[in-house]
This record gives sequence, C-alpha cells and structure tokens, in this order.
Amino acid sequence: MEKANRSIHCTVTSCNYHCSCEDYCSLDSIQVGTHECSPTEEQCTDCMSFKKK
Repeated sequence: MEKANRSIHCTVTSCNYHCSCEDYCSLDSIQVGTHECSPTEEQCTDCMSFKKK
C-alpha cells in the first residue's frame, strides 16, 4: 500500500511513485536535477526520481 509523503507534492500521475489517492509522492525523498548547465527557470529542473508507470 502506498503512503503519501506530505512533504513532497506531486501532480505527475504518469510516475510510478505518484500516490493515486492524492497529489503527493510516495517516496521518502526525491532527487532533483537539471538538464541545463546554468538553470534560470523552473522548467529547467527535473525530478530525477521519476519512473514511468
């Protein structure tokens, strides 16, 4: 049974770790990264813990 981590809000329903009952992640922690050398906008960052369902 998945447990919502209320410290990690998430709306990415295609992620394996998304709680189906609420908009939270079920992981204890996540890794945040970037695909840019010097990110300047939020779109430049990524959840590196994402796993497709």
